[in-house]
Amino acid sequence: MHQIIFDCERMKYVNTGLYYFCLNLGRALQQNTSREALSVYMPSHMPSTFGPSVPVLPQHSLQKFFMPSVSQYQLWHCTYQSSNYLPHRNKKIKVLLTIHDLNFLYEDKPDRKKIRYLRHLQKNIDRSDAIVCISEFTRKDVLTHCDVGNRAVHVIYNGTNGLPKPVLEEKSYQPAVPFLFNIGAITRPKNQHRILPLLQSNPSMELVLAGRHQDKAYADYIRQQASELNVASRMHLVNEVTEGEKSWYYHNCQALVMPSLAEGFGLPITEAMSVGKPVFLSKHTAMTEIGKDLAFYFQDFDNMHDDFQSGMQHYQKSGSYIREAMKAHSATFSWDSAAREYLNIYRSLLK
Repeated sequence: MHQIIFDCERMKYVNTGLYYFCLNLGRALQQNTSREALSVYMPSHMPSTFGPSVPVLPQHSLQKFFMPSVSQYQLWHCTYQSSNYLPHRNKKIKVLLTIHDLNFLYEDKPDRKKIRYLRHLQKNIDRSDAIVCISEFTRKDVLTHCDVGNRAVHVIYNGTNGLPKPVLEEKSYQPAVPFLFNIGAITRPKNQHRILPLLQSNPSMELVLAGRHQDKAYADYIRQQASELNVASRMHLVNEVTEGEKSWYYHNCQALVMPSLAEGFGLPITEAMSVGKPVFLSKHTAMTEIGKDLAFYFQDFDNMHDDFQSGMQHYQKSGSYIREAMKAHSATFSWDSAAREYLNIYRSLLK
C-alpha cells in the first residue's frame, strides 16, 4: 500500500481559501482512497480535522531548514505552490505540486519581489514530478512564466464548498437593508474599492466586504474612498467570517460582486451560485472560465452601474430558470470528482 503525505500546512490560516481547499479535498481523498494510505502534514499546534484514522506528521517552522525523516512515504502532495516545506533532499519521494495562481504577477509589487517569488516557485516546480493547476488560466500562466520541462501539467477544478446552516452570531454585522456581498482577502488585486460607486447609484443598498485584511493600507484606502463618495455608512468591512456567517451572507445578499484582477479559480463564484445568487465579475483572469455564461460581467470599471442594472433585470426576469441553472452549474464542481482525478495522478506517479 502506497504511503501518501497530503500537505495541509496552509490550514494554519483558518477561514481562507487554502484552508478549505485542504479540508475539503483531504476529506474527499479519505472517502475515495482504496490502495493508498493517506497521512496529513499539519501544524503541530492544530488538532487534526481528518479524524483519528488519519496519521499526522506535525509541521513546525524549523522544518523550513531541516525536514523530518519522510523516507516511509512514496509521494508528497504539496498543496501550495510557494511552500517552504518539500522533501528536497530525499529524491526517492515523488512530488505532486498544486499551483493555484500566479497572482503575485498582477500585484503592485517591485519587480525584484516578483522575480524572487518566481524563482521560489521555479525551485518547487524543479522538485516536482507532476503539476496540477486549478484552472486553464493558471495553467497558461505557468506555461508562460515557468519552465516545466517535460512534466505533465494537469488541470483539476476545485469543488464547490458546501454551505452550512446560515447563522449570524451576536457579534456579526447584520445589514439593515438589501446588500451586495464580496468575500476574499482585502488586497489591491481583489479591486474591492471599485464596488463603491454602485452604492452611489443604489442608495438603498449596503455593501459587506468580508475577508482577512491582508493589506491594511488598502483597507484604509477603501474606507477613505467610501468617505469621499459619501457611502461610508453603507460600506462594512467585517474582516474574516465563520462558515455560518458566510452562508448567511450568501443566502441573504442581493448579489455577489467580484471586480477582481487576480483569481486562480474564484471559489465564491460557485459558492454563490450554489444558492442561486447572481454573480457579477470582472473579465480578468480565471473568472470567465468558471462563471461561464451564467455569471454577469463588467465590461470595464467605468460603467459598472449599467452592467449591474441590466444583469439584475435579466436575473429577475429569468426567475427560477436561471437560479436552477446556476445551482446545476455549481454542482459540476465536485470535491469527490477532484479527489478521484488527483488519485489517478498519484497512481500514475507511483507505477
